[in-house]
Amino acid sequence: MGDYPQLLQTAIDTTDVRGLAEFYRQLFGLRYRQGDEPPPNDEHDDADWLVLVDGDGQRKLAFQQVERLEPTTWPTHDVPMQMHLDFSVTDAAELERHRGRAESLGATLRLDRSDDPEEALYVLADPSGHPFCLFVG
Repeated sequence: MGDYPQLLQTAIDTTDVRGLAEFYRQLFGLRYRQGDEPPPNDEHDDADWLVLVDGDGQRKLAFQQVERLEPTTWPTHDVPMQMHLDFSVTDAAELERHRGRAESLGATLRLDRSDDPEEALYVLADPSGHPFCLFVG
């Protein structure tokens, strides 16, 4: 059997490429791929595709400009979630810290299950409405 395809990155649609990239860059301590950094001196930013990488330069998330985006209505299914990202933290204190950080960066709380003894978690939505989970893992 030959090699399998490898996941390069997760691409997320948004109506604000730079804004959503900044949200995830700050939330997860990532950096821009070389050439994707914000333009200097408040020059016009016409980016329609940006990539964030980790400290080793490995691609993690990409952001693609779309004309319109209908955020999920989850937990109702009028507009399904379709996909979400899961992120784990070490303990309950870190769960609270990162929820606060996410909200300070523009996330909104969609579900609070932080008191669940088996799997404490929060479901939040990023500034473009994409859900993601923070849980103690």
